[in-house]
Amino acid sequence: MTRDDPSMPAHSRSESVPRRRLLAGIAAAGTAAVAGCAGGESNSIAPVSIDDDQACDQCGMIVADHPGTVGQVHFEDDEPEGGRPAQFCSATCTYTYRFDAEDAGRTPLATFLTDYSAVDQEVFEEGGDTMFSSHVESEAFARETALTVVARSEVIGA
Repeated sequence: MTRDDPSMPAHSRSESVPRRRLLAGIAAAGTAAVAGCAGGESNSIAPVSIDDDQACDQCGMIVADHPGTVGQVHFEDDEPEGGRPAQFCSATCTYTYRFDAEDAGRTPLATFLTDYSAVDQEVFEEGGDTMFSSHVESEAFARETALTVVARSEVIGA
């Protein structure tokens, strides 16, 4: 979603979002968005750090270069990812890839997204858009089922 997106109210396109308001929004909204995604995740699976030059398995963008939430999905068979979890530049790419893989018969064991309560995130303005930092280290991830996912926020980062 960009500041030129006609679905965004004009007043939302250039306003700055205070850090506390961002955290409150992340903590308070969207729980139902992931309620149906719980599945039978294995508790023994842990997130891994994403290499700085790793391309998103969905869109090809370099994960570390994209602002906002990043993700990874561990599948029962780690192919075609080459023995590693599938890794993504955004929550949108994470869910798109995961759901397409499930439709193709693959079994996801665990899905992880950035846990902004566990990192020292940075909120910044770029080109009139408010964005927040991405984090690719393993400690920055939590299971999606333990997180609240926010959609249609004033902050850019899919």
